[in-house]
Amino acid sequence: MHTRNFDLIAFDWDGTLYDSTQIIVRCIQAAVCDVGGKPPTQEAAAYVIGLGLMQALAHAAPDVSPDKYPELGARYRHHYASHFNDLSLFDGVLPLLDALKARGHLLAVATGKSRHGLDETLKSVELRGVFDGSRTADETAGKPDPLMLHELMAQFDLPASRILMIGDTTHDLQMALNAGCASVGVSYGAHEPSTFTILNPLHVAHSVQDLHQWLLANG
Repeated sequence: MHTRNFDLIAFDWDGTLYDSTQIIVRCIQAAVCDVGGKPPTQEAAAYVIGLGLMQALAHAAPDVSPDKYPELGARYRHHYASHFNDLSLFDGVLPLLDALKARGHLLAVATGKSRHGLDETLKSVELRGVFDGSRTADETAGKPDPLMLHELMAQFDLPASRILMIGDTTHDLQMALNAGCASVGVSYGAHEPSTFTILNPLHVAHSVQDLHQWLLANG
């Protein structure tokens, strides 16, 4: 039993709350093709999810020259925008967030998305006012640098021991470890859960319902 009392629960976005992993993979592959690179495998494209956009694209397309990075980023955004209406929250996310708010937790997002991209997503009525804070990769250091979590600690005047980071990638869990925060992994996103073990998450949830139950019992 890992019972703790976390004041702030920070979530990654894509692959943790938002069902977007497969679309992001396809958009990365298409963007790399558009600029003449060799498309990454599904595993390679999924690995970079959670990183800042240009860091992710450069890692996924090592044969693309840096002078093409602006075009590469533009093509990725083009493909992603065309699928924006195909994306949605995982089933059970809204009841989970509502339950955590009702228990008095502060909620935050720590994501590799851009500020513009996250704000567009959070415009929906169902998400308005749910999150107390957020950090994106284009306004601070990208994962696994701990700066996102350090800034949230400063914003809410909380020590690392009072913050829980939840994510679907090793980048999320490594960021938590680097920041001195506890973490929980989810297995239904971008990275294989077998890679989480060395990063010492308190739990690995295999569904949103599993995550919900664990948080209510241990959060």
